[in-house]
Amino acid sequence: MSEKKPPPALRDLDNKLREARARRESKDRGSGARTGGMAGLGLAIRLGLDFIAGVVVGVGIGLLLDWWWGSKPLMMVLFFVIGAAAGTANVIRTASGYGGAVGFHPASGDKGTANKARDKPGKK
Repeated sequence: MSEKKPPPALRDLDNKLREARARRESKDRGSGARTGGMAGLGLAIRLGLDFIAGVVVGVGIGLLLDWWWGSKPLMMVLFFVIGAAAGTANVIRTASGYGGAVGFHPASGDKGTANKARDKPGKK
């Protein structure tokens, strides 16, 4: 089985894509796109929406259960508290940097403190 070379059109496209990526990366590095003031605003909006989404979903579930079971304010109050707790957990997870990887641990390469007890030698 011999390796076929890609047609010239695909090689040209590959070269154009590499050049475009290199230009974009150099432009992003030069402008400080992630460290500017707008990055902080984006994070603030995300934190607020994370909390509000938890509360809205909790209240919505509570209202539906109240309507279904006829227990007027009881389920709404209960699920408001649960939604507020879930929203707070989302805000804490986002603000602390957890949640970027699968599970509640720092992404590989991060030197977080979440698993120090587990990483001690000799402990099982």
